[in-house]
Order: sequence, then structure tokens, then C-alpha cells
Amino acid sequence: MSLPPDEDWDDEHRRSRFDDDVLGLRGVKEHDESLADDVLDPEPEVPMFRPRRRRRRNPLATVVALVLAAAVVVTASVYAFGWVGDLLPSFSTGSNDVQDYEGAGTGEVLVEVPQGAGGGQIAQILAEADVVASAGAFTAALQADPRSSSIQPGTYRMANQMSSSAALARLLDGNYREINGVTVREGLWVSETFEVLAEATGNEVSDYEDVDPATLDLPDAAEGELEGFLYPSTYEFAPDSTPQDQLRAMVELGRRTYAEIGVPDDELREIIIKASIVQGEGMFAEDLPKVARVVENRLVDTADTDGRLQMDSTIHFIFQERGKAGTTDEQRQVDDPYNTYVNPGLPPGPINSPGEAAIRAALNPEPGNWLYFVTVNPSTGETKFADTYEEHLKNQDEFLQWCSDNPDQC
Repeated sequence: MSLPPDEDWDDEHRRSRFDDDVLGLRGVKEHDESLADDVLDPEPEVPMFRPRRRRRRNPLATVVALVLAAAVVVTASVYAFGWVGDLLPSFSTGSNDVQDYEGAGTGEVLVEVPQGAGGGQIAQILAEADVVASAGAFTAALQADPRSSSIQPGTYRMANQMSSSAALARLLDGNYREINGVTVREGLWVSETFEVLAEATGNEVSDYEDVDPATLDLPDAAEGELEGFLYPSTYEFAPDSTPQDQLRAMVELGRRTYAEIGVPDDELREIIIKASIVQGEGMFAEDLPKVARVVENRLVDTADTDGRLQMDSTIHFIFQERGKAGTTDEQRQVDDPYNTYVNPGLPPGPINSPGEAAIRAALNPEPGNWLYFVTVNPSTGETKFADTYEEHLKNQDEFLQWCSDNPDQC
């Protein structure tokens, strides 16, 4: 219910309102005749504006509000200096915390910045190697330079007893970073991968063969085997990394890549098997989704395919031979579970380590009715796709002509 404003009330209303307010506050509902007249009279003068009642604040609520506000400020500060403050060492207030060398330092010392190292961890590494005088001084230099978050992991050529600013300048200068990259390309067999790693790192192939796959944290889809799950990429291994460390890094990168691409765990093995065939058959990235479609179409048991893939890459895997564009009749009749000319369906496992493009193609093949394809010119990689066997025979004639012109490569 709404009431008229004060200026519209007569004196009787004002008196009644005042009595209700004052007496109501004391818990008195009716006029007490026993009260002295000097208390009740004269009639009190009613102010034109009622004073606003001030609500008493709850001290506990005030404290909670202040704590929450402080938390917001602290959280914002953490995010603002997130990378630099990551893993910050604990500092005392002693004078040693702010010690700093002067100049560019002397001599040379190799310093390893690990993958994922934060600013505090880098500061500790440099201080322990006597590159900088203290972790505190280097951390201050990091906080003052917005480029600090771009420091890359790897091995750096530093000097002894450098100023923090000079040390930071070297870490930001790519010329002081040792590039010891090992490139493992897509489509290699495990045996070939071991050879590449051994040659690049100075280890023996047997050192890699001796590593127990059970120690590498392979995904369940690998079923304890390395084939298909040593992810191809360029790696920068620490000088003291072991063959086990290197293989584990490859497996881990594969795990992260599968998750980023969105391969479901329960489909991972099948996708990697298909992707390895796509990788082994296709030469250009733009052809891979089409090759993946042929794989899917041929897996359907029809009069044209009988569910057999008939892929030469699976025959090459069986014989572990490179350098030949085709296969022989004798090879295509070999009794082996990986022989897709004889056995319908997918082979029992991957036939190489596929890269991201092949995995994406296997996960999302290009729509089409192709059942056949042939690389008509292995020198250029030109590949032609066909819906019917008649079309395929014409394309195959082009390949046979290329083999006739290049007999040592067929």
C-alpha cells in the first residue's frame, strides 16, 4: 500500500506518524496515561524531512568483502606475470638476493632450458651455473622485459658471470641457441626411425632396440608395439638424453597430437592403421583425403573389391624394402597377415608412423566413389583416381609406361 508524501499530510497525520514511529521503537502500542505531562507535552515539533535510518553494517560481511577484493587483485597479478612468476624460487630479504654481475661475462658455458620451464626455473638454472649472480636479479630482468615469454627450450651458449640483462639478451637471441634437431619424417618404419635417431645422436641402433616398449607410456591402442606410434616430427633432444628418453618424447608428442586432432581413444588403433596406409600410398597432402576414401570404399565387401585393400605399401612393409614403385606377382601372393592383396580388411597393425595430415585424412576422408588409384608418375607423384576398373586400367597403362621408361625403379 502506498502513502501520500509528507507535504500532503495535515497535522493530525504527522502527529500520528510520529507517535507510531517513536512509540513503536520502544515497543509501546498505546498511550500510557500515567506518564508525566511534561514528558508528553508540549507536542513535539515534527521535522519537515524524516532523518534516514542508518543501517548498521555487519563487521563480518565487511571483512569478507575486503578479503574477496584482495583475492581478485592477487589473481589478476598472478595472470599478469604468469610466465615470469611461474615456479618462482623463494627469496629471503637478505642482500644476496639482489646481487648482479656486470658486463657480458667471460668464457662459455652450455645451459639447458627444459621444455615447459617457467621464468623462476630458468633463473635458478642460470644462478646454479654461475651465469648470473642470483636468481632474484634475473627474475627482475625477466619482469622488466615483455619479450621474456618468448624464450624457447633448448641448449644455449652462455658466459660465466654475466649481468642479468646480458644473460636475458642471449636467451632472446636465436644465434646463441644450439639447434640439434633430429627430423623423423612421416611414413618411416620403426627400424628406419632407429637408424635416423642413432645417426643423429651418436647412439647405436641396438640401444634403441633394447628399450622396453612397456617403459614408454604407449597408448593402449598400440598394444605394446612401437610401429605406428613413434610420432614423426623434428625433435631437439638434450645432449644427455638416452634412447629411452627420446622414444618416450616421440610417444608423448603423438599422444598430445591425437588429442588435439580429436581422435577418440576407442578408435585410435583403427585410425592409425588406416592413416599409416594413407601415408604409405599418398605422396601429396592434397591426395591423402582421397586415398582415405578409397580405403573406406574398398573395405566394403562388394563384387569389385571383396573387401580387399590391395595396397602395395603393405607388401613393402612385409619385405621391409624401399625404392620400388610396384610389387611383383610373387610378393603379392605371400602368406602374411599384412598382405592386403590376399586378406580382406585392415592389416593387424600400422605399417609405418603416420603424420598429422594422414591422421586427419583417415579421420575425415573426402567424399567420393573412388575404388582405385594409381600413381601414374612416381617421379612427380601424379596420382589418378577412378570409380571403375576400366578407368583404372587406363591409368595403370600410364604407370606401366613410366616403369618401361624407368625399369630400375619398378
